[in-house]
Amino acid sequence: MRFMTSSDKPENAADAPAERTGIAAQDWATAAADPQYRAAVVDLLGALAYGELAAFERLAEDAKLAPTLADKAELAKMASAEFHHFERLRDRLTEIGEEPTAAMDPFVAALDGFHKQTAPSDWLEGLVKAYVGDSIASDFYREVAVRLDSDTRELVLAVLDDTGHAGFAVEKVRAAIEADPRVGGRLALWARRLMGEALSQSQRVVADRDALSTMLVGGVADGFDLAEVGKMFSRITEAHTKRMAALGLAA
Repeated sequence: MRFMTSSDKPENAADAPAERTGIAAQDWATAAADPQYRAAVVDLLGALAYGELAAFERLAEDAKLAPTLADKAELAKMASAEFHHFERLRDRLTEIGEEPTAAMDPFVAALDGFHKQTAPSDWLEGLVKAYVGDSIASDFYREVAVRLDSDTRELVLAVLDDTGHAGFAVEKVRAAIEADPRVGGRLALWARRLMGEALSQSQRVVADRDALSTMLVGGVADGFDLAEVGKMFSRITEAHTKRMAALGLAA
């Protein structure tokens, strides 16, 4: 799921105004002539597509824990938005001549493993996971989007748009903490666990996919160097701290 407000985004977000160079200044037709870059984009779209499909499924599950009918309806609306994001990514993969299922398959085990290890035990943990945990992945994809061709970058940023969950989660979690301050300590520990698991999962996915890792460390034109990768994760951590503050939790 992709749940961020503008204040949550890393300062180096891909939609910030900047002069584009290299691949970032090209369209897909030009950039895709590089087979390594094309492979990296297929991996990226496959990972995003499965993430959106999983988000749809998880929101439907979370709705079962919702305490009121209004909350159920709100989550259903968000689930619908996530599925629409999945459809856009699936259709784009088909459009560029890739089989969507094959593009998603390499990421199923890692993403399912993450969600299994971080299954929420109640409604509030589910809200925190959606807002904090999944937004870390969203930050990561936004950072990568800075280096993408214009067509792919536009699509990636579109499917990372907030589905409305950010404000919803903040309102519900802050109200719960106000009603029972002891809840805050439990949720803060939960959010720190999510942070560690999400960063580890992101690093594992990149390490397992040669094209993606090459893009990040600079093997593809205009990619990140190793120092920039470190700065990227620092920005992601900073954005996490801001989200924790928004929820009324200590990072």
